Amino acid sequence: MSTQQHSVLTAEMASRFASLALNHLTREYPNKLMHAMSSAADAQTPRQLHPIFYGSYDWHSCVHGYWLLLRLLDRFPQLPEAEKIIEVAGRHFTAENVAGEMAYLQQTQHAGFERPYGWAWCLALSQQLHEMTLPQAAEWAKTLAPMSRFFEKSFSTFLPKATYPLRVGSHFNTAFALALTLDYARCVKHHKLAELIEETALRWHLEDVHCQAWEPGGDEFLSPSLMEAELMRRVLPPEAFVTWFGRFLPDLAHSQPATLFIPATVTDRSDGKIGHLDGLNLSRAWCQRSLASALPAGDPRAVLLRQTAEAHLHSALNHLDSTYMGEHWLATFALLALEA
Repeated sequence: MSTQQHSVLTAEMASRFASLALNHLTREYPNKLMHAMSSAADAQTPRQLHPIFYGSYDWHSCVHGYWLLLRLLDRFPQLPEAEKIIEVAGRHFTAENVAGEMAYLQQTQHAGFERPYGWAWCLALSQQLHEMTLPQAAEWAKTLAPMSRFFEKSFSTFLPKATYPLRVGSHFNTAFALALTLDYARCVKHHKLAELIEETALRWHLEDVHCQAWEPGGDEFLSPSLMEAELMRRVLPPEAFVTWFGRFLPDLAHSQPATLFIPATVTDRSDGKIGHLDGLNLSRAWCQRSLASALPAGDPRAVLLRQTAEAHLHSALNHLDSTYMGEHWLATFALLALEA
């Protein structure tokens, strides 16, 4: 398959992604819990702890697995998997199950649970439901609203005391979380949250210049440098962003820093951490394509970014289901890249 064929999301690809997600969304094991315990009574199974998001190996992957399915369904209502997607969501998005998820989130020992990655994905899921025309979506959004409000408050409490950003390529990356959450806040017209995110992004990143792009690390699935730029693209007015971007990556037109133009090498996809690098290639492609679209017409940097995005996509798209370590999450990032 050529790189050009990879660059557009088709109904066939959407069906493939949906099948992958349906195969792991309600698969409880294997499972990697991030679980703080205060007594022996807290030793429970994933489904007992998380009555909705118990599958897909870990909580956050299950959350964005639902996001993936619902987004695909919105784009392609005639998907062969449509009936199954609606059935699975309807069976899990119930008030009783949300109450179970909330009981976990509200325990004191879980105050930092999934911060900030899972927080952001839960809000992205809510945004997807708010934007859908599917008749059931509005009711599902209402059912999940307690979780949405909880994570709105979590961000509102956390960001003012977060003196520094987390410039890493893993789940703790703050630019990724703020980018998704800003999209959500604008969608639902939560103006105070949107303003807080914008202020935080400017406080953290407005003066950043000459990014060295010391990446990738061996377990990264996000580019710290490109993800920061993608956040600032959302925050700054178009002309101001182009100026900021020129200071942040001043040698981009000369394919520097070179590491941003070379897809990461994945040596062992059965190793969950090394396998993250397939996700890095997909998320880089997402950022590269999105950033290219923000540059002026005819800007040579845009051409370079688009070409590089194709190379990154090509390196990863055929490996979404090589092992369960990738199968349980990579399609989400493939969709982000293909839709950019």
